[in-house]
Amino acid sequence: RSDVKMEYKQLRVWNLKLTDAGIYTCKYGSREVRITLHIFKLTISLDGHFLQNETAQLILMQNATSRLPNLSITLFNSNNKRVMPELQSKTGQNYTMNLKKLEATDSGTWVCQVRSDSPLINQNISFDVKVLGFQNPNLKRKYAAADSPVILSWHLNSQKIKWKEGFTGQLNWKQQEGANTHELLDFNVTAQGQLHETKKSSNFLFEIPERKPESSIEVKLPKVHFNHSGQYQCQLEYRGRHAQSTIELVVMKVSGNPEGPLSRGANMTLTCQVTGCLPPNAYLRWERVNGTNMDVKNSRQREAKLEVNISAAGMWSCHLIEGNDRKISLHYHVEEAPGWINYVIIGASVGGSLLLVALLCLCIISGINWQRRMQRTKRMAQARQHLLENKTCHCQQ
Repeated sequence: RSDVKMEYKQLRVWNLKLTDAGIYTCKYGSREVRITLHIFKLTISLDGHFLQNETAQLILMQNATSRLPNLSITLFNSNNKRVMPELQSKTGQNYTMNLKKLEATDSGTWVCQVRSDSPLINQNISFDVKVLGFQNPNLKRKYAAADSPVILSWHLNSQKIKWKEGFTGQLNWKQQEGANTHELLDFNVTAQGQLHETKKSSNFLFEIPERKPESSIEVKLPKVHFNHSGQYQCQLEYRGRHAQSTIELVVMKVSGNPEGPLSRGANMTLTCQVTGCLPPNAYLRWERVNGTNMDVKNSRQREAKLEVNISAAGMWSCHLIEGNDRKISLHYHVEEAPGWINYVIIGASVGGSLLLVALLCLCIISGINWQRRMQRTKRMAQARQHLLENKTCHCQQ
């Protein structure tokens, strides 16, 4: 593992080991030079291959013939940003550190900077980190209008970080926490980076787009239903370890009761409803476009349904607001009934009232006539009875 170049008075050693530390003496004639070799060795757990949110363990070992110094250790990530690791343990020879909750963006070449004042040490040690995961981990919630198409996407970083080993995964859906989980599809990625998907659910109406970004898991709901909201979780599996990313789908719909044009003087109830898990600072708002402050109504926070009674036609909008951000808006156009419809309604009301009065009068007249007939029948029966009682029989002599 070593050779000597006499012309340059050089000693070269390959594949250094901790046991190679010590004092090296070079003698040339009467001259003698001594060099102390201090050796560092940095190891990383799992050979530097991690899944998203896993913990990497770094062990820095040192060896020298002299007393081992106290070291100052600083890590720099692939973006050259300083990272403070958690120091798990420290002995004279070993320093054990943890990097917790690794993200996909942590992939790349890191630098471990080792320093000491006595003896003077300033050494940089490079090491590679590969974190398999999702390039869009911050997409936690997606909003959609009922009966509209929606695409849910998870972008894998396997090709970006040149992950050279195969892994598998699946996409699951459940409507809410504690509900039954439905497997929508499973997939596998080969060591060459080829993605193969298999549709698993036949009851859930969705499509796998033919054209999509490379290394992406996508499902398309052509016409999202109100009860399609919930948690869509994409899960990766590699050597028995798992990583997942969840998108919460929130679906909104608006309706009016009664439907149709709004007549003058009439009222209509507008309903805005969302289904899905809302964040604590989310609320609904109804407002009339180009209206006044009197045409605005807010719900309580995390309230999933808001109704408003209106008497003014126009364009009404329902907004789902998180903090100060409008996440989704749906519009409901309330038409004003034409004037002739109002006259028709008035005429129908007046005509109906007159018809009711006529029917009432007819009933009264019929009742009077019926009563008179009953009285007449009763008098005739009385007269007939009277005649029978006073009847005289005349005998012929």
